[in-house]
Amino acid sequence: MQIIDGKALANQIKEELKLEVEHWVENGGKRPHLAAVLVGDDPASQAYVRNKVKSCEQVGFQSTLLKYEADMAEDDLLDIVKGLNENPEIDGYIVQLPLPKHIDENKILLAIDYRKDVDGFHPVNFGRMAQGLDSYLPATPMGILTMLDRYNIETSGKDVVVLGRSNIVGTPISILLSRKAKVGNATVTLTHSRTSDLEGHLKRADIIVAAIGIPLFVKKEMVKQGAVIIDVGINRVTSPDTKSGYKLVGDVDYDHVAPNCSHITPVPGGVGPMTVVSLLQNTMKAAKETIYNKP
Repeated sequence: MQIIDGKALANQIKEELKLEVEHWVENGGKRPHLAAVLVGDDPASQAYVRNKVKSCEQVGFQSTLLKYEADMAEDDLLDIVKGLNENPEIDGYIVQLPLPKHIDENKILLAIDYRKDVDGFHPVNFGRMAQGLDSYLPATPMGILTMLDRYNIETSGKDVVVLGRSNIVGTPISILLSRKAKVGNATVTLTHSRTSDLEGHLKRADIIVAAIGIPLFVKKEMVKQGAVIIDVGINRVTSPDTKSGYKLVGDVDYDHVAPNCSHITPVPGGVGPMTVVSLLQNTMKAAKETIYNKP
């Protein structure tokens, strides 16, 4: 069994990006600039955004963090988005989800200029991805592809089961792994809460991408010997063994499943760091106008 170390891989890619940034700036390019919008005081969102800002510093990006109270009006947030769309200094930006309940997330995401949508959530980027055209890929699925690629895990002809159909992870990774590409050409089954014989699907899978949001859902008896497990889940559960009284676990019962696997991602330290580094890679593409010309 080999652990897919997302933290170590993310650090390696950051070093590669740092060299790319230095070369770009030395040759007259503008230093890449990523902005993040944070509304409210959700602890997980705050930690995630702090990590993004820190990662920007590590690779030599400029970063801007815009923080607002949870009761800000939807129209005010739309004005912020409009300003970022029109700001030539900002190469890409993200609006951290989830947003407070009184704000329509879809309305906000649709207002983001797709050319600055380095999260890869806008329908233009999603549609281009689905058709195999160049786009900003959603950060978590992009990170998963990178891990499979860098660990030389074969996907062509393999049976992949994706647990969860969200627009952020499940649906896009199912599309990406079925595409005709180096990391692709798989036969993908997208499963969800209404799937019949879910355990039967999992037992047949060569690769499982677990993104269902239920702590320790995937058990040892659901996984065949030698399967590859990509655990996207990040669930906070109570724990008497930690000082804080809680710990983070994935959607996979790691301790019992890992011995049966050929490869598995830990939680934390697996997919999470790769999501952040994918966001940086998309921002680098935005700065270089690799996919789109600037607005």
